[in-house]
Amino acid sequence: MGGARAAVAILDIDPERAETAAREIASGGGVASAHQADVTDKTSVECAVAAAASRHGGLDVLVDSAGIGIRRLAVELSLSDWDKVGTVNLTSVFLCSEEAARVMLQKGGGAIVKLGSIMGFSAASTPNVSYQATKGGVINMTRALAVERAPSGIRVNAVAPTWVRTNLTAALLGQLGVVERIAALMPLKWLATPDEIAWAILYLVNPAAGMVAGHTLAVDGGFLAQ
Repeated sequence: MGGARAAVAILDIDPERAETAAREIASGGGVASAHQADVTDKTSVECAVAAAASRHGGLDVLVDSAGIGIRRLAVELSLSDWDKVGTVNLTSVFLCSEEAARVMLQKGGGAIVKLGSIMGFSAASTPNVSYQATKGGVINMTRALAVERAPSGIRVNAVAPTWVRTNLTAALLGQLGVVERIAALMPLKWLATPDEIAWAILYLVNPAAGMVAGHTLAVDGGFLAQ
């Protein structure tokens, strides 16, 4: 990411995946550590955040990026699936934010960025009620926590990406004609890359965004402007 430099602590329920990501960062000259954590479990989050803060001498930035989707019509969605999506997409975001904030308060401030989605603003044409509802919750949680934490020097914002080529969207985007149909919905006519989302996050945690709090930055190729 250009000249950006930070020690990165990666939390993942899959320790091998966390280790792989940490090695990739280290191979590029960065500093990273891997920590196993179930971000839907309070005790697990507390232990992982404490370990990360101890390893790196504190915590300045949190990026809440855990998320899943179960793409079904509402009438076909089981209660257990509804609960699963809500726990991963909403409860984990709250748990990580609050534990990170406690550590950040020890240093007098920090920045938190949550991963929302344009589906938190719009139902578009893709039935995905549990995902859409939870991402809407993330966006309003961002506002609420921003107001609560701002006096303590902690800025809370969110990024709302459009469709991005990731493991979460691979099954959908792999269907015949779906990429073309989705791209046609956006004025820029293409899907976002992970790097484009990362640049938006980098802006929000940077001092350049020092007066930005409670905002959700859409990285959507103009989708929501229509």
